[in-house]
Amino acid sequence: MTACDHLTELPAEPPAPQTPDGCAECLAEGTRWVHLRLCLTCGHVGCCDSSPQRHASAHFAKEGHPVMRSFEPGEDWRWCFVDETLV
Repeated sequence: MTACDHLTELPAEPPAPQTPDGCAECLAEGTRWVHLRLCLTCGHVGCCDSSPQRHASAHFAKEGHPVMRSFEPGEDWRWCFVDETLV
């Protein structure tokens, strides 16, 4: 993993997931996801790029929140959309 300046922009405490049961948009649309990602800026839960709707990437494109982490049990990796790197 490499250093990322975007980590300094994150809140001191990680935000609580807004929709702990799954991808916010998929739940609203009745669609399915493959894996989940949690926005570390606001707590939005979106589906990964392997999912048909790619809501985590769409959240970054719309809101500009750069860092998300896996929202899968047992995983703690983080991804910076701006730097396109694991952080």
